[in-house]
Amino acid sequence: MIKNKIVKYYSRKDPSIQLKVIRGHFASTHSHLNYYLDMTTMKTRQNEAERIAVAMKDYYNVMGKPIDTIVCMEGCEIIGAFLASELSKSGVLSMNAHKTIYVISPEYNSNGQLIFRDNLKHEINGRHTLLLLASATTGKTLKNSIECVEYYGGILEGISAIFSAIDSMDGHRIDALYHSEDIPEYAAFTHDECPMCKAGEKLEALVNAYGYSEL
Repeated sequence: MIKNKIVKYYSRKDPSIQLKVIRGHFASTHSHLNYYLDMTTMKTRQNEAERIAVAMKDYYNVMGKPIDTIVCMEGCEIIGAFLASELSKSGVLSMNAHKTIYVISPEYNSNGQLIFRDNLKHEINGRHTLLLLASATTGKTLKNSIECVEYYGGILEGISAIFSAIDSMDGHRIDALYHSEDIPEYAAFTHDECPMCKAGEKLEALVNAYGYSEL
């Protein structure tokens, strides 16, 4: 089982935050990876999600940007709820009439497009929005998420992620707890340029932001 190969890496912002990393040969929708980043407990365990939210709030305190809505991708809703609470407690302004922060997630329609239902549109249209992701590796999911926020009229004020292999997207800085340099030798490859495939190494699992399925 791939779980037997877990190595833990600790965040520079908060050493009590640990990311479980598994070395191997994995395939995601957009790339092949030599590491799987297991964020399961970070997104589902209350005390871990809360610590991550506390670490993430600092950037927005410094920037002084208003936040009305947190758009959560890739199962980050629990972190998003704690982050909304931490931002509110630290004095980050909300410009909406209720003086509170909405925490919402889009869904995929039958064509694979990100959408918000009509009942959620008022919580993003014209709202100062923070985009929260588990990871940004190639940037394709992030770009689709940005386009979704902007299509529905959201004013993108920031992007936060647990892990990001890229520093910015479309002029927006990505504030991440972990970057690729924090995980030695981390690499992502296109499917046709994967050196592990060329060396005849079999895939161990299919992975995405929600988990893995061993092969």
